Amino acid sequence: MTVRIRGFALPEAEPIDLYADGDRWTTDPVPHADLVAEGWLLPGLVDAHTHPGAQELGRPLDDAILRDDLRAHLAAGVTLIRAPGLAGDPPEWFGRDEDTPRALHAGEWIAQHGQFFPGWGRRPDPADLPRIAAAQAARTGWAKVVIDWKYGDDVLPVDILREAVTRVHAAGGRLAVHSQHAAGGAVAVEAGVDSIEHGMCLDPDLLSTMAEQGTALTPTLSVITGSLARKQQDPDTPGRSWYVSGATAHPGLVAAAVEAGVTILAGTDSRPHGRITDEIRALVAAGVPPHEALGAASWKARSYLGFAGLTAGAPADAVVLDADPRLDLGALSRPRAVIVRGRRVA
Repeated sequence: MTVRIRGFALPEAEPIDLYADGDRWTTDPVPHADLVAEGWLLPGLVDAHTHPGAQELGRPLDDAILRDDLRAHLAAGVTLIRAPGLAGDPPEWFGRDEDTPRALHAGEWIAQHGQFFPGWGRRPDPADLPRIAAAQAARTGWAKVVIDWKYGDDVLPVDILREAVTRVHAAGGRLAVHSQHAAGGAVAVEAGVDSIEHGMCLDPDLLSTMAEQGTALTPTLSVITGSLARKQQDPDTPGRSWYVSGATAHPGLVAAAVEAGVTILAGTDSRPHGRITDEIRALVAAGVPPHEALGAASWKARSYLGFAGLTAGAPADAVVLDADPRLDLGALSRPRAVIVRGRRVA
């Protein structure tokens, strides 16, 4: 069956009639194509920060859990994920099976000794970290380095991170970093990383530099602010003060990043999977215009990750909605159809 969709394609809201020619869209009419849905068209939702495949911290990757997590994403309209860190090497079907989203990943996390979750990630000697990151990026296109961790932990030195960026780029890949401390954010921007994950406590004065050099921000806003009430109940310690202060300021930082022209990527970083609409709503609640919040979870994220939108020759992914989601975010929770690889899956 040839899938056909019709409606108003975002981001421009222009009318379009698309046919799935295998795994690609075409505007050339295909005889006997089945019009599966019409309405408002998104080029598939994107979760750019998710870690499927393990239910508990430190546990190994489980294929059955991985498949269930990916199906939850797809049911929510997510047709593309980026996993900046996995609990192990994924199976061959990851990102390829017809009933799962397309997927990019950065392999296992790369962290410093004494940091990150026990049982997860690699902890090379600092001098060897750039080589490890470059080898990973050459294999999958991305590497992920945890450059800071708990309150009071050392931040990865900028010269090591800068070398990692140089070697990853030479290998044809990109480098994402985990940072939730001001010093880590400063190191990440100075080193010219490709994306900062979380970015809590990032100095707003660095946003213009990020925009100029193309460093994206994946703020994982909903999970950070969602933890705020719980952290406020913790005993008064320097670590608690750091988190409460950073999480409280995080929505304003994200809105300022959008205003400064930083590329924002929507990511959930939490279980259960399939909660990308929560992140979109959190972005809007922070003051990000709905059009920009949707772009962070759809067309802008797809473009940043190397995937075209609803145009001839683009990957045949789409979400069809009953209403313009820029005016009614609730439409995202009730998609009329979800299409991936030219097949209707929901």
